[in-house]
Parts: sequence; C-alpha cells; structure tokens
Amino acid sequence: MVGFAPVGRWERPPKDLPNSLSPWIPEEFWPQSIYPEAKTVVVIGLPVSLPIVETAPSIYYHELYKTVNSMLDSKAYEISNYLSEKGFGAIYLPRDAYGDIKILIDKPFAFFSHKHAAYLAGLGSFGHNNVLLTPEYGPRVRFTSIFTTAKIKGDRIKTEDLCTHCLLCVKNCPVGAIPKTGDFPPPVDKKLCAVRSAELRDEYRSPCGVCIKVCPVGQDRELFGRKNMAIYSKSKKFGKYHKAWEHVRKYGSK
Repeated sequence: MVGFAPVGRWERPPKDLPNSLSPWIPEEFWPQSIYPEAKTVVVIGLPVSLPIVETAPSIYYHELYKTVNSMLDSKAYEISNYLSEKGFGAIYLPRDAYGDIKILIDKPFAFFSHKHAAYLAGLGSFGHNNVLLTPEYGPRVRFTSIFTTAKIKGDRIKTEDLCTHCLLCVKNCPVGAIPKTGDFPPPVDKKLCAVRSAELRDEYRSPCGVCIKVCPVGQDRELFGRKNMAIYSKSKKFGKYHKAWEHVRKYGSK
C-alpha cells in the first residue's frame, strides 16, 4: 500500500477526516519538526497474513512481525535513495523507533507516528483499538514513512469510518487496555500494552496481536474464509482452527 500526505495536513487537518482526533498531533511530532525541509510524507504499508496473526501470540506471528518490519525498513530506505538520486532530498524512518519494548513502559511514544501519517495519507480510519483500519486488511497492516522535499499531490482522504464498533477488541484484550466508552478513538492504556508486550518478548512470542486478529474489518477476511467472527469462540464448529492455532503456540516459544 502507498499513500501521499503533504506536510501541511499536520498543521491544517483536512475537514473531511473520518475521525475527530482530540487532542491533535502535537507539533513536535509533525514531519517538518523532524526534517524541516520535508514537503511530502510517503507512507508505505505491508499486510500481515490473517491466518498467521490468528496463531498470536506465537513464534509464527513473532517471525512474521520481524519479517514485515525488516521489509518495510528496506523498501523505505530504497525509496528514499531513489528520490535523492532524482534530486529530491529524502530520508526514511524506521518502522519501530525504540531500543527495547521496555522503553515504552515509561515513555510510550516513538518520535513519529506512522499510523497517523497513513491516516493523513488517506489509507484508512481509526478503529476502537486506536489502530488504523484499512478497507483491504483492516488493522492487519504495518506502515512506515519517507520524508521528502518533493512536492507530491496528496491522496484523497477516505471519509468513511471503517470501524463497526463491535467492541470485539475491547472484549478480547487480555489486559483490558482498551476502554469501552469515552472519546473515539479511545486512549488505549499504552503502559498496560507495553508491559504485556515485554512479557511476551521474554517468551519469544511478541507482539500480542489479539485486537487485530479479532477485528472484523478487511477484505482479507473474505479471501481467507474468515467472515464468520464466531470462529474465535469456543464453538465445536471451528474446533479444527483452534486445534491448529494451539499446535503452533506449543512450539518455538515459552
């Protein structure tokens, strides 16, 4: 996936955004506050396969997560170099800009938000779990960004709120980090989330992934035959799937 967002969208948010974010993105997190010459943010995204995410937390999803992050970093680096060779200053940003998950327990922010960049590049809207939802893959996409001095026309903002407000993410969060009521999207308890991720990291099966695997949004559900959300219940009808997921979870991690 790819989207383009002029940096002015951080200063002057488009009126047709699908969600109202309050508070707005602080100025220190704007792209032009990080790379003052930036004119456009190029956002790229790669999907994480739903049947693999369904095994989470597991070594399988752990490896997929690392692979997609590595590919995003590589592609963003190549794109920034390409733009520079064409005469436009460009720098890539790493997908995960923190030294260790335990850093996020006390300082739960990276220096730039790729999901907000994807939002402003017209790639989707926010879900109740505060993750970006896309029509194609729901929340099962990883994003990263490239800042460039090239002036590129911004993509049209998608005005539809993709979230179905089913609250499955709330009901299935293993640490209760997602509020049921309040502002939308609600502020997720990032510390609880980070503590959970740190524990899973020590077991070689991070990240958690539960709230993105149970989200009903995404055309990938039809592709993989996962439109019936009862698949995540303990119904005997879906026993073969649960048996497969449990098999994966038994091996390769604590």
